[in-house]
Amino acid sequence: MSKPKRERVLADNEAKAVARMLRVSPQKLNLVAQLIRGRKASAALADLQFSRKRIAVDVKKCLESAIANAENNHNLEVDDLVVAEAHVGNGIVMKRFSPRGRGRSGRIYKPFSHLTIVVRQVEAEAGA
Repeated sequence: MSKPKRERVLADNEAKAVARMLRVSPQKLNLVAQLIRGRKASAALADLQFSRKRIAVDVKKCLESAIANAENNHNLEVDDLVVAEAHVGNGIVMKRFSPRGRGRSGRIYKPFSHLTIVVRQVEAEAGA
C-alpha cells in the first residue's frame, strides 16, 4: 500500500518551476525577478533575452521551464500565460577568507539563492 497522493498546492490554471542554488546574491537576483513579475510570459522572455545582467540567463531558463511545465503537464495555453509570482529565497553562503595587510584576514561571502517562478493562465480580454 502506498501513500495517498499529495494534493496540488497550485490552482488548476498555474504551473511553477524552481531554480535552486543559483550562484548570485538574493538582492541581485531580485532585481531581475522584479523585471518579469506581472508581465506576459512572451514579454518577460524578451526582457530577459536583452537584459545585461549575468543571472538573466538562468532566470530565462527557469521561466522557460515554467512555461514548458504549463504546456506539457497542465495543458495550459502558452499565449495566455502571465508571470504571477517570481520570488527569491536565500540559499547557503560559502565563507572564504582573503589575506589582508599586517597579518589580518578579510571575510568574503559567496551567497547562493533560490528562484521560484509561477505562471498563471489568464483569460484573453474580449475587447482586445
